[in-house]
Amino acid sequence: MKRNPETLALAMDYAAAMEACAAYVAVRNPSVREPEAAYRLLRPLLTAATGGDAQESFMVILLDTKNKPIGIPRECTRGLLDQSPVHPREVFREAVRDSAASVILGHNHPSGDPTPSKEDIDITRRLIEAAKILGIRIVDHVICGRASPDSPGYVSLREKNLVAFD
Repeated sequence: MKRNPETLALAMDYAAAMEACAAYVAVRNPSVREPEAAYRLLRPLLTAATGGDAQESFMVILLDTKNKPIGIPRECTRGLLDQSPVHPREVFREAVRDSAASVILGHNHPSGDPTPSKEDIDITRRLIEAAKILGIRIVDHVICGRASPDSPGYVSLREKNLVAFD
């Protein structure tokens, strides 16, 4: 099997992003209470994991009772250019294993436009119902796009009141 230098470089970038995120969480151990803080944790990992937003990726930030991250954000699923299949089993597997009190959901839109789709809202509602059964609270769902002078680069479904989280 031939080794592709571009694939190797991408894997190294992803590993570096994971290490940087883990170091940040370990040293700073910040509380994640605002969508911007979630975006800062998710954006580098999403970019590295998807080769610069070549495809959609769905991640979860596990939080303890004080809203501090439990480890680094975890990728639940990776999909196609414009969709990623999301199932509660995949999203909450690590949350149950690591006894997370709550989670923040996040995914990217490869188009760069973080405007939530109807599917984004529907899956968030489904995940909230599943989380209630498990006793896990969903704090927010942050959709990551690209920052511009007109946009911070993300949309928080909680801030926009598009879904009832409580």
